[in-house]
Amino acid sequence: MTMNYIFQCQQLTKNYGRIVALRGVTLGVQPGVVGLLGPNGAGKSTLFSVLLGQTPASSGAASVLGLDIRRQQRAIRRRVGFVPENDCLIPGMSGTGYVYFAGRLAGMSHADAMQRTHEVLDYVGMEEARYRSAEQYSTGMKQRLKLAQALVHDPDMLFLDEPTNGMDPQGRQVMLSLISDLGRAGISVIMSSHLLPDVERVCERVVIMGGGEVLTEGRLEEMNKPHPTLYRVEFTGDGASFHRRLTDVSVRVLEQAESSLQIALPEEGTQRLVLQAARDSGARLFGLHPKRSSLEETFMAAIQRQRAP
Repeated sequence: MTMNYIFQCQQLTKNYGRIVALRGVTLGVQPGVVGLLGPNGAGKSTLFSVLLGQTPASSGAASVLGLDIRRQQRAIRRRVGFVPENDCLIPGMSGTGYVYFAGRLAGMSHADAMQRTHEVLDYVGMEEARYRSAEQYSTGMKQRLKLAQALVHDPDMLFLDEPTNGMDPQGRQVMLSLISDLGRAGISVIMSSHLLPDVERVCERVVIMGGGEVLTEGRLEEMNKPHPTLYRVEFTGDGASFHRRLTDVSVRVLEQAESSLQIALPEEGTQRLVLQAARDSGARLFGLHPKRSSLEETFMAAIQRQRAP
């Protein structure tokens, strides 16, 4: 285990009887805002639970902020904040009381917990609603309240489990803006989500899980890299003739519109074939754009590989 990662796993396994929730997860995640993606049952929530010491691992090793998950659970909890997917509100308690209580549980003095409570409630935009019973809050307010309690003890790192789940579009934008702001402030964030656009907006790195395993991981900009053989061609001229000439030189036309084509080159680095076909057909090119892979394509490809026999 090293301090170069905000968390690190080595052959981490978690079994619930015969059910294998984590299957030898080996992973090192660097500081920043990281998206954790995967279908239901992928192991995302179980990974959070094991890393936070809420449930013991069956085998393997892991550390969070350089602290061992088996021997230093309390030290980990002092340095991280957690926003669970499900509501964890205390009946009859106000927003202020709830965040203050979380601060006291973290070991803060009365004065420090009260001051910090109002600071984080201001930060998440709770305003005068802080004194109302949290049970009366909207879904978006409840999510922001959970974020406030995760921040009250000034953590170095946040685990967010579906932080925008059930929120309306405006509420989602507010939450995502807060997460981006936290990342810029130097707080590392691990965000589990099934909403790919949310991950694309705020995350720098992505980890994709399936069947309790890590299927792929990397920087988002690398996953959205240009495709080596797929292009969009913009042109003027006789589309039918241009299509035929492309086919003659082994370029497949995938889609055709009035002044554009989606094509697949026979191999990487053969863009000259498009120029040749345009010259032979009399078409005039004014755009040859490589198709960029999307996070959705990367996600679906990873899941399909995992499901393949």
